[in-house]
Amino acid sequence: MEQMSAAQARRAAVAAQGFGGAARKGRPSRATLAATARHLGLLQLDSVNVAVRAHYAPLFARLGPYDRDALDALAWPQTAAQRRRRTMVEYWVHEASLLPVEDWPLFRWRMRDNEKRQSRWLGNALDHRPDILDAVHEVIEAHGPLDASEVAQVLGDAGDRVARAHGGWWQRSDVKVACEHLFATGVLTTGTRRGFRRAYELSERVIPPAVHALRPERDESMRALIRRAATTLGVATEPDLRDHHRLPPAESQAAVAELVDAGELVRVDVEGWPAPAYRPPEARLPRRVTGRALLAPFDPLIWFRARTLRLFDFHYRIGIYTPAEQRTHGYYVFPFLLDGRLVARVDLKADRVGGVLHVPGAFAEDGVEVGRVAAELAAELATMAGWLGLDGVAVDGGGDLAPALAQAISAGGWT
Repeated sequence: MEQMSAAQARRAAVAAQGFGGAARKGRPSRATLAATARHLGLLQLDSVNVAVRAHYAPLFARLGPYDRDALDALAWPQTAAQRRRRTMVEYWVHEASLLPVEDWPLFRWRMRDNEKRQSRWLGNALDHRPDILDAVHEVIEAHGPLDASEVAQVLGDAGDRVARAHGGWWQRSDVKVACEHLFATGVLTTGTRRGFRRAYELSERVIPPAVHALRPERDESMRALIRRAATTLGVATEPDLRDHHRLPPAESQAAVAELVDAGELVRVDVEGWPAPAYRPPEARLPRRVTGRALLAPFDPLIWFRARTLRLFDFHYRIGIYTPAEQRTHGYYVFPFLLDGRLVARVDLKADRVGGVLHVPGAFAEDGVEVGRVAAELAAELATMAGWLGLDGVAVDGGGDLAPALAQAISAGGWT
């Protein structure tokens, strides 16, 4: 088994995620946005917009300021010309995610599983109206893309039904859960978004015909997804690889074993890791990684918290799911990556009316050079503020890094 130090593994993982390469220069082209998103494999979606929506942040972390409208056009086109250049589509991958259009058929196994687990999405909607799935499908076929409220309006009295709880956090109408079931089973996808609402469309009118026609076998899909995860992660345990696309454990384990046997993955013993790791033969193993980045809570470098702890010795939990009195660093906290290490964390909030990127809290990791970290973080926060159309940065909270950060922001003229 190949041997690798913990530092080598960390550098390999950071490099594979698109950090530590050439310095950011100029505004990225649409082709660069598409290629970076394709390499990452997916961009997780989340409705929280306290700083910036989750799917925008990973590309900013890797590429610097870019045109968010250009990303929207690749994912949710509004014109015929944009639709011809579409490169991403939505589905349930890690969670709700944007993924490369060509990868959509690799999740047909999940669509079939969701068809069998009908109750997860539909609740008791069929008890209220047994024809709801056919009715919703017919409306979208005739008028799509439509959001759930627009479908309900076309259906008339079905749209007036009092929203019912269908498990979990959400109170959703029967029309909405029918749309979500058809989305989960691959009948519908997101044609576009209005605000942040899905406008559903028939999948065959969104996915190119040659791609939509693909029906890969389940085990073939598992191997393909493990290959993609391995390329994106650089070096990873089997649970790391599995988590990237949320694959079933037994099938993920079988796929990893088959790829090792085929020579497509190399088994690695990483210093201090409790389980074997794997890397693609072509994975970069850099001697040094440089550069800086703010990582949103749903960035693929850090979203699997057990891996984040193992790679960086960095314990991280997202505050939005934690009661206020139990939060240690804030509500929407971005870890700060500097030269391949996580050296600080900042709680961020964008005040779009006041034109300010607020820092309610800033915290340094143990043993870092506080002056340098504050200077680099201040510059990156100023870059983020400009990207978001904000006029400046304000450190108005606590944390051991806050005084040095406030001084660096003031010195740079970014207040």
